Order: sequence, then C-alpha cells, then structure tokens
Amino acid sequence: MLFDQKSSKRGCETRTTTLSLLEPRTPSPMSALDSHIDHILFTPSQITDRVSSLAAELTADLSPSFSSSPPPVFVVVATGGFVFAADLVRRVPIPVTVDFVRASSYGEGTVSSGEVRVTGELKVDVKGKHVILVEDIVDTGHTLSCLISRLESEGVSSVSVCAFLDKPTRRKIQFKLLGSGKYYRGFECPDYFVVGYGMDFAELYRNLPYIGVLKPEYYK
Repeated sequence: MLFDQKSSKRGCETRTTTLSLLEPRTPSPMSALDSHIDHILFTPSQITDRVSSLAAELTADLSPSFSSSPPPVFVVVATGGFVFAADLVRRVPIPVTVDFVRASSYGEGTVSSGEVRVTGELKVDVKGKHVILVEDIVDTGHTLSCLISRLESEGVSSVSVCAFLDKPTRRKIQFKLLGSGKYYRGFECPDYFVVGYGMDFAELYRNLPYIGVLKPEYYK
C-alpha cells in the first residue's frame, strides 16, 4: 500500500487517502494537453516569482500618487491576459480598478495579421486616470498601438503597459506610452509559438500552468 501524504483539513477533521500500488490510475485530463508541448519555457515557479517582482515594481511606482490621484485602472486585454492579470492585481496592495477589453490580431492563426479587432467598451471611466494595459504577449505592437490611441481619445492622463511576455524581434510598430507611463515586462520570449498561462491556440491550452512551445503538428 502507498499512503498519499496530502491531507485535507476541514475544521478539525484530517483525512489521509490510501492508494493501492495495483490500482489503475486515471490519466489526468491535463496530460493530453501536456503531450502537445514540445518543451516548457517558463515553469509555474518561475512565473510566480516574476509576477511577484512585477507587482512589487508596480506598487512602488503607483504608491506615491495613490493618495492624491484617482485609483489607477488595470485594463486587461482579453482573453489571453486574464490569468496573468488575476495573479498580478492580487499582489498590488493599493486601491485599483479593473476592466477588460477584447482585442486581437491573430484570430485562429499563429502570426499577427496586423489588423486589430477591438470589441466591447470599457465600463470604467478612464478620463483623467492612469491606465495600465495588461497584455499576455507583445510582438508586432499593432494591438498595443491601437489600444493606446483609443485610450488617448478617452482622455486618460497616462498609459503604462505590463506585458507578461515580450517578443521584440517581431516588433513592427514602436508604440508610444502616454504621459508618465512605463513599460513593464515579465520575460523576453524567443520566437516560438507559445501557449499556456492564459495564452491559446484556437481557444485551447489556456489552462496550462506554464508557458510551453506548442508542437508544430498541432497548429500547422
């Protein structure tokens, strides 16, 4: 017999699960997705450490003005940025507001088309406020350039960008930040097609807890 060392506690009750070495194991549903990955670029622990560092940097930059200015607005670029944003904002211990915008230049392809589709309107009034655009990945710069222009037309005071991954080798447009905005970057990403931690191909793989390189046979 093999005793699973994980215990679950509810109130004062502790339960230990006993597993048989001969008992057939049911494959994890995630293992099917894992098999599509060529190799892992950034592990869950690396991601956690880097997100914590980014949050600390943002907190240090935003804290001096938080008592005299409206709370900053984190505008998350959906859908890819939702996991990163959730982890990030929970580590920023000052008043903030959060909103989402849908924007994409990929569709179901693997290369940016350069034509940005933005759908939906912000619910939060951003006029006169500092906005932090939260992106999963920045490559050509088309999406960010489009979103920054839209925010400028809505009267924001400044715009920062916090990108989880950056592919500078694929940059086509050098987007311009507004006001006192800064560019925050999690990791520089090699020129691979990557998925996981919110990023997808054809809406799959978002729930992988790491960033991995997708095998070509699954997207070509």
